[in-house]
Amino acid sequence: MTPSARLSAAIEIFADIDARRRPAADALKDWGLSHRFAGAGDRAAIAGLVYDALRRKASSAFIMGDASPRAVLLGMLRRERKLDVAEIAALCRGGRFAPAPLTDAERAALQSDPAAVVPPPVLGDFPEWLDPLLAKVFGDDRAAEGAALASRAPLDLRVNTLAAEPEEVLPRLAHLNAQPTQWSPVGLRIRLGADAKSPAIHAEPAFLKGQAEVQDEGSQLAALLAAAKAGEQVIDLCAGAGGKTLALAAAMENRGQIYATDSDKRRLVAIHERLSRAGVRNVQVRTPRGEADVLADLMGRADLVLIDAPCTGTGTWRRNPDAKWRVRPGALTDRLAQQEAVLHRARALVKPGGRIAYITCSVLNEENGDQMRAFIARHPDFSVEKPANVVTALGERAYSFAQAVLMSEQGLLMTPRRTGTDGFFVGMLRRSA
Repeated sequence: MTPSARLSAAIEIFADIDARRRPAADALKDWGLSHRFAGAGDRAAIAGLVYDALRRKASSAFIMGDASPRAVLLGMLRRERKLDVAEIAALCRGGRFAPAPLTDAERAALQSDPAAVVPPPVLGDFPEWLDPLLAKVFGDDRAAEGAALASRAPLDLRVNTLAAEPEEVLPRLAHLNAQPTQWSPVGLRIRLGADAKSPAIHAEPAFLKGQAEVQDEGSQLAALLAAAKAGEQVIDLCAGAGGKTLALAAAMENRGQIYATDSDKRRLVAIHERLSRAGVRNVQVRTPRGEADVLADLMGRADLVLIDAPCTGTGTWRRNPDAKWRVRPGALTDRLAQQEAVLHRARALVKPGGRIAYITCSVLNEENGDQMRAFIARHPDFSVEKPANVVTALGERAYSFAQAVLMSEQGLLMTPRRTGTDGFFVGMLRRSA
């Protein structure tokens, strides 16, 4: 396919996403199935255009003075891809498979200088209704934080220290230009270009041998900050596919016991194969069965309960740029209720002197610090661990990491702008002995 044809396809797919409010991945898959002539490179390039347009939807529409799919794609080419008017016009030459030529109004918009005053939701490319919520967290930096959340995420891997050390795996991924991560001592990072197809990590020998798992550096750090120790009794209460379960097992050197469960048994489907491939031997998967409490025998026994809480996912916008335009205030209300419920469940599982690691991939204070404060108010037998003490789990990297994160009395917040990771909140609660 020509670059013009790819742009035309991207406009078509963006229109489908916009009209039907559907996930971008679904729209791209459907387009690929109905256009089988498109090769892997074409599909990757088209997906890159679509996702970049979703990342920069607000600012691109602002540039063009028009929020139509075509306008957003054209505005994105200037805003994100830094193309000039002549380069954009060359892509829009009309004819078969190419977008129609630029109108005079489009040329004028693409040539104009940005307005002197641009609202934060436009500069930061986030929904307007979230502006006051983000202002509470970031203040005048919210536009810059939002813009960082709109950037493309790298591909991060966690080296499974049960099977190999980072210095062993790194040269095995040299052909992918993998580099050590900045904060996680077991992380590797692969940076991806705008049109790059994600590498087939699942076919790499290091992956097949259980030496590496795909996991954002922020997620790796959240698991490390939980400070699970060999020999402890640990419960992963929202285990899902098992990313943090695997990280906990490695930190515990396969000693002690981890109980992994989830409120939705469908999320646990992938965990069994991952545990086997990683050589993990200290995990019991407790699959929900009807109304029975599969953790009833563990009440008051856990040294650590890890909660990877259900949340709005505002910290993962780099990976799911379409999700930020679909989220609504009602979703936040629902997530707050779910978080309160899972915290309540965790309380009964923790033994005296034990702790709860409360983690979200959200940057909203309502889901983070506010939840911690509300929990303490309801349960005075718990206290918040000082974040300055929590970060010591990172050893020699703790000081510089503490300088980078946004720290509050309730916990610490990672963001793409501050730490180069997805947005993660980590707060630690300890039960009195």
